[in-house]
This record gives sequence, C-alpha cells and structure tokens, in this order.
Amino acid sequence: MTSTLRPLSAFSAPDLSPPSWEPPGLLTLPDPRKHTTSIRATAQVFEDPQSLALLQRIRMVAPSDANVLIIGETGTGKELIARHVHDLSRRKDGPFVAVNCGAFSENLVESELFGHEKGAFTGAFGAKPGWFEAAHGGTLFLDEIGDLPLSIQVKLLRVLQEREVVRLGSRKSIPINVRLVAATNVRLQDAVAAGHFREDLYYRLHVVHLALPTLRDRPGDILPLARYFIDEYRRRLGYGASQLDPGAERKLREHAWPGNIRELENVIHHALLICPGEVLTAHDLHLSPLALKRTASEDGVLPDDALPLQALEAALRSLFEEEPDGLFDKIEEAVMRTAFDFCHRNQVQAAKLLGISRNVLRSRLIKRREISALR
Repeated sequence: MTSTLRPLSAFSAPDLSPPSWEPPGLLTLPDPRKHTTSIRATAQVFEDPQSLALLQRIRMVAPSDANVLIIGETGTGKELIARHVHDLSRRKDGPFVAVNCGAFSENLVESELFGHEKGAFTGAFGAKPGWFEAAHGGTLFLDEIGDLPLSIQVKLLRVLQEREVVRLGSRKSIPINVRLVAATNVRLQDAVAAGHFREDLYYRLHVVHLALPTLRDRPGDILPLARYFIDEYRRRLGYGASQLDPGAERKLREHAWPGNIRELENVIHHALLICPGEVLTAHDLHLSPLALKRTASEDGVLPDDALPLQALEAALRSLFEEEPDGLFDKIEEAVMRTAFDFCHRNQVQAAKLLGISRNVLRSRLIKRREISALR
C-alpha cells in the first residue's frame, strides 16, 4: 500500500492528554520519561491467553506479603509486573522502590542497599539510609538480582530473615517492614549449581514464582501493544491519526521479537518517525534480522543450548536504538566486570577468557575502579 505524504497540518504541538485508545488489561509505568536509569519496556497488555493466566496468578498472590521472584527475558516488562503486584497489595499506599542490582559496583552496592554512617568509608561525609529503609512500609523491587555478589547475598539473606538492616559502619540494627520483589533474566537454578548464587537465598526469594512469557509466546498481545505504542508516540510527536495496514500487521505477527516488548516499542517509534503518511506499512517497520531458533522454557527463560551471541546482538540492537552516551565504554566495562566476576576476580583467568593480556585487563579494571592500582 502506498502512503501519502503527511500534510503540514498533521504536525502540531505534542498532545499530553491521556491516550484516546487503550487495550484492555493495560499496564504502564506511571511516567516512562522519569524512569531513565535503564532502558525498559514501558507497557504491558493482557489479551493473549498466557497473559490472562499470568494476570490471574498475580491477582491471587499480590494481596499477601510473600516474597516474589519474577523471571523473564530482557524486555518482557518485569518492573511493570512488580509495580502491579505492589498496586494490588495492602502496601499500595506505601513506597515502591526499584533498584537495578547490576547498576552498582560491589564496593557501592552494600551502601546503596543497607545505607551507611558518616565516616564509614572515604567520601562518606554524612549518614545515608539505604534502599531498604527508603522502602519501609512498601515494596522493594530488586531487578537483576542474579548480579549481586556473594558477599552481599549473605547480608541480604540476613535482612530477609531478621527483618532489620545494619548500616555500613554501624552496629545498630534498624527494623524494616518491606516486601521484597526480585527479578532476573537468568536461570538462578543454574547459578546456584555453579556456586554463583546462594541456595538458601534462592529458596527465600522463591516463595512466589511469576514467569513472564516472551512476546513471541503470546502473539495475541502483539497488535494491541503495537496500537497502544502508535497512539502514545503519535501524541508525543504531535501527529494526526496513524494506523497499521494489513501487511504491517502480518509482519509484526510473524516476527520472533528477540527484544520482546522493548523491541516492539522501539520499532513502532522508529516507524512513526520515518513514515511519510498516516498508514504504517511493512516497509516502515525496520525489524531485527535475528530470528531466534529457540523457544523459551516453561519458566520463561531461554534454555542453555540457545545461541547466546544472537541474544547479545539483539540486546546491542536495543541499545543502539536508544543511542545512549558513551555506549562503547559502558559495553566494555560490562564485559570486563562480568568476566572478572565470572572468574572469581582472578585476573589471569579473566584475561585468558577474554583473549587479552593480564596487563590490558588490569589497566581496564583500575580505570573502572574494580581493583586498586596498589594490588
């Protein structure tokens, strides 16, 4: 189908009013533009039978205070589900605090989670409460909990058992009343078997298990989500009405969506930017060429015999869509830090794993403050 050019009258100031169309069972972040600490899916719908089953399970377990473990691929909307659990609980009037465990170095994560006192370490010029204290009376969402170092896992287990925290540099315990919701996109069972995650902490977290199906496993949600994102971004861009033609709908339904909801959102946003008319065609949809030759397991996590390089490429494409500043440095830092941690902070083994010299690895780790120059 040939699209006509958008007339100048179709462009106007962004419309900040609520969207004119919303799919049933819609979840969105309160204000996606405020959530800039990481790239994330910003909407979730429940129309596909798998999604409706998940929604029913959430409604059953949310009113309790039980710990929740959310498992799903990157881009499936784990934080949205965590917020929905909070909103349906008796803690809905309390704070909801979201923390990405992979965003902090091992040296900082203890202070961030549990707080610190003045003088606890160099640069601690005053006392600071941690995220557990900030979430008192509400819900603490720990995303990518599989990234926590073993030393912090021990302390987290104690907090969950004793319901109190001890700030770094203090001997005084502080009672906390927090419901913990954790999320991961890795198999914690495998991490436990490999000695990278504590078994006792795993079972402490695994009271309620919510498995998020991938977008390709719930095709009934693809077009409702696409229409929602069209309406959302056309308002932000100040465009007139936009819609999908049959060819575009078919292309969306047939795609494997390795990047899940996040990828779909980015595809629709890009299509609206380049579409010359008011009808989005298959030509306007720039989809990832990756076609994953694997399916998710029952817990929603990719199996071990998957193609990890394809998953990495899909993740990189999602990052490229966002065009963040200093992307190469961030990727290099993630590679170095992950290899170093994987090798139990052994520089020789990590350098061998990466195929670089120990001196190169050491200089990178010092630059990233993972190790001291005096070591």
